[in-house]
Amino acid sequence: MSSTAARAADQGTGEGRERHRVWSVAEHLDDILGHIHPLDPIELQLLDAMGCVLVEDVTVPAALPPFDNSAMDGYAVRTADIGAATGEHPAVLTVVGDIAAGSGDLPAVGPGEAARIMTGAPLPPGGQAVVPVEWTDGGLDNGPVSGMPARSTDPDGGSGLVRVFRPVRDGQHVRARGSDAGAGELALSAGTVLGAAQIGLLAAIGRATVRVRPRPRVVVLSTGSELVQPGEQTGPGRIYDSNSYQLTAAAQEAGAIAYRVGAVADDAGTLRATVEDQLSRADIVVTSGGVSVGAYDVVKEAMHEVEFRTVGMQPGKPQGFGRIGSDRTPLLALPGNPVSSYVSFELFVRPVIRTMLGAGQVHRTTVRAFCPDGIASSPDGRRQFLRGWYEPSSAPGEPGTVAPVGGAGSHLIKALARANALIVIPEEVAEVAPGAEVDVVLLA
Repeated sequence: MSSTAARAADQGTGEGRERHRVWSVAEHLDDILGHIHPLDPIELQLLDAMGCVLVEDVTVPAALPPFDNSAMDGYAVRTADIGAATGEHPAVLTVVGDIAAGSGDLPAVGPGEAARIMTGAPLPPGGQAVVPVEWTDGGLDNGPVSGMPARSTDPDGGSGLVRVFRPVRDGQHVRARGSDAGAGELALSAGTVLGAAQIGLLAAIGRATVRVRPRPRVVVLSTGSELVQPGEQTGPGRIYDSNSYQLTAAAQEAGAIAYRVGAVADDAGTLRATVEDQLSRADIVVTSGGVSVGAYDVVKEAMHEVEFRTVGMQPGKPQGFGRIGSDRTPLLALPGNPVSSYVSFELFVRPVIRTMLGAGQVHRTTVRAFCPDGIASSPDGRRQFLRGWYEPSSAPGEPGTVAPVGGAGSHLIKALARANALIVIPEEVAEVAPGAEVDVVLLA
């Protein structure tokens, strides 16, 4: 039987109808996510856990800060000794020693005494507050100073007399023990995405490692013998490979560790070997191009485990999904036009990454917005995703506005670069009247 006849026969069976049916965006996404699970938790060093999601509550083991310490460079004093201090009549105190950050041997401060103290140093016995050095003469007997001389140039600065020109109250310029967090308090809850501030907190409470879901590893490659890498010379019929860069950046932005393989020529054997070689470092494989109905659609030829589908959307109608290799690694095959591949990534790949990461928010935020200019036409039976520029409303609770950026062409990457949102037009809507409300997917 010829391939044409086989295809016609196939279409007469249930299997053929399933293969050639048009999937909705929701059906395709639900089928993909039905095969995806969060990655197993692992223990990671702090910096390796950046961008990961906590899988356990973290409590504070000891008070933070662990001791009363100075918030200023200045002098630890008893407040009663300087209660009447003024610029004309300063309080004169005897300096009994220096206290640097990290000091363990602390001089006691008695009546009429002060200890020179540095920021972060522990408050000494008897000290009730800290006078900033700028409120004193710094021991130089020459009016207010702006700072302390370096220890190396003034080794005796922690002795002698100091004149104080302003009073302080109890506890002023002192960071009290436990003022940041008390022992046993919740520091970070499970589900927290670890950023720089969270890593800093974990370090501050003494955690060297933390239990998280790791960031998914995404291998990105584009297909097409016409593709040339940026920085190289193009020739007749050749274009630069933008998809592998765009999709790798999008994967990183979504929270993944992304590996850009680059472009693979239109050869099924080469593509198959390349993908199989990458599986050792992949939790997800993403390809672009080679998924339509042309004679050179190499992904369809090489990846027989992948089911290729028609999805009722524009751009991005041809899509593929399957699991490959012994570990059943998900492979998402996206169309090759730059806008099509990006929109497909946002709708299908990003949720996979966020699900594997264990993130609380899997999907981009969708809001309602007015479309002042309207949309003249939208294809029947397909959900359209137009690039747009969204402006939030200045009135709380009111919808913002959105306007299309560029045309609907799936090659218009310049317009994509100027967009901060996708305007969603449902399958049954042929046009959007000026001023009507639409759904808007925020891209930032």
